[in-house]
Amino acid sequence: MSLPARLAPFLKQFDYGRERLITRLHDLSDDEYLWEPMPGCWSIHPREQSQASTPFGRGDWVMDFAQPEPVPPPVTTIAWRMCHLTNGFLHRADYVVGTASLAWDDYAIAPTAQAAIASLNDAALKWRSALSSATETALDQIGYSKYPWGLDRRLPFLEIVWWVNQELLSHGAEIALLRDLYRANLKNEGEE
Repeated sequence: MSLPARLAPFLKQFDYGRERLITRLHDLSDDEYLWEPMPGCWSIHPREQSQASTPFGRGDWVMDFAQPEPVPPPVTTIAWRMCHLTNGFLHRADYVVGTASLAWDDYAIAPTAQAAIASLNDAALKWRSALSSATETALDQIGYSKYPWGLDRRLPFLEIVWWVNQELLSHGAEIALLRDLYRANLKNEGEE
């Protein structure tokens, strides 16, 4: 099966964004991963320490969340953003080429930076594999992705591909900025 010509630039953009983010995460420490740049951040926590109204995740760790989402939403940590991306890639891949059965609480939150990087990269590759299986007809099909929590069932698949790329690029940039702020914060603390 040949790749639809319209999909090729989206895959190229996704590959570039994924590689750029994974490279940018090199040497991420656990302290930096969990750093809260201000009080009230959404992050990840051991289940018993979460203060969010509707945290989710399988296992001992959960990701802060609330329904409805506050406006404006809280500032989020690197850990939250990485887990958000990972969760989105895994779920969307499952609802495109998998079992279409993953629930929010089926996602295991990675409590360490290195585990989160590996999980993020693995999930991104699963999403990319799902994209690579799309046909020309699938790109225009409304509901090709059966992901139940977004607009996937109401938009053509190519628009979902665009949206996921936007998520990767925007959250990747935010993660990079948080890394810059973390380093600047350490430097400022060291000068005092």
